[in-house]
Amino acid sequence: MAEQPILLTGASFWRTFARNRIAVAGFLMLALAILAALFAPLIAPYDPAESVQITIDSIYQKPGPAHLLGTDDAGKDVLSSFIFGARVSLIVGVFASFISIVIGGSLGIAAGYFGGRTERILMRLTDIMLVIPDLPLTVVIVAITRPRLLNIILVIGLLGWTTTARLVRAQTLTLKERKYVLRARSVGAGHLHILRRHIFPLVLPLLVVNSVLIISLAILNESALSFLGLSDPTVVSWGQMLNYAFSRGAMSARAWWALVTPGFGIVWLVLGFTLLGHGLEQVINPRTEWHHLTGHPRMVSLPTTPPDPAP
Repeated sequence: MAEQPILLTGASFWRTFARNRIAVAGFLMLALAILAALFAPLIAPYDPAESVQITIDSIYQKPGPAHLLGTDDAGKDVLSSFIFGARVSLIVGVFASFISIVIGGSLGIAAGYFGGRTERILMRLTDIMLVIPDLPLTVVIVAITRPRLLNIILVIGLLGWTTTARLVRAQTLTLKERKYVLRARSVGAGHLHILRRHIFPLVLPLLVVNSVLIISLAILNESALSFLGLSDPTVVSWGQMLNYAFSRGAMSARAWWALVTPGFGIVWLVLGFTLLGHGLEQVINPRTEWHHLTGHPRMVSLPTTPPDPAP
């Protein structure tokens, strides 16, 4: 029989996904955050961009009926800033992850499929990028190029492709030796046809899972940049809220709500994407759920009891 890849269909994928508690938990967490970001103008009680009259009583005002999560150092509603801040984290995470996946996936497929000099050059470039610390280099580049949202997305995306490239290369090295690829090559199929019909469809699930995990890393990097004062001053972000709270006396004023709220948002999004990524990996590749030493029936051949001889 011809060797064929096993892929989940749409119906079977969703049935398997619904049975995976980790994936469902991550999906629900992200769905709540995405809905809040999309409908922020309708949900938020105040507009963070609107100027307010500051009084002594309005600075770090405690949570109450008028401000459910209190106010910050500028007298603005923390809940409203928290809801609008989800937009920046999601935008940076999604677009930076897309850039990283496109670059890493393309280089990994090229290196794994063509091999030889192409593989050596691309992998040496990947190794060089791997040994460079991402966060310090990101801080330097963003500080030089001006901290704008577009620059932050580009820098995080252009520096986060190395892990994807190595994973995709390893997967491509395995796939190009499959029998159906060798048969396609023997009948005269070109490189583009093989890549498009046989390699990329089987690499795509790996890219999807890795992109979800990269989003969480991009959100952490954006929050770190904003906390260090390298955020876009024209938009509200959770890292920026933390930076203002730490640098403007929230600790001394015991305004815990100004610190806990944005920190909770960062943890919520990162945890949601991490759970969804690991859950998708288990759904797409069920072998990651168990090990050959655990005694799983799919991994261990259990001895059968021979029938009793007839008397």
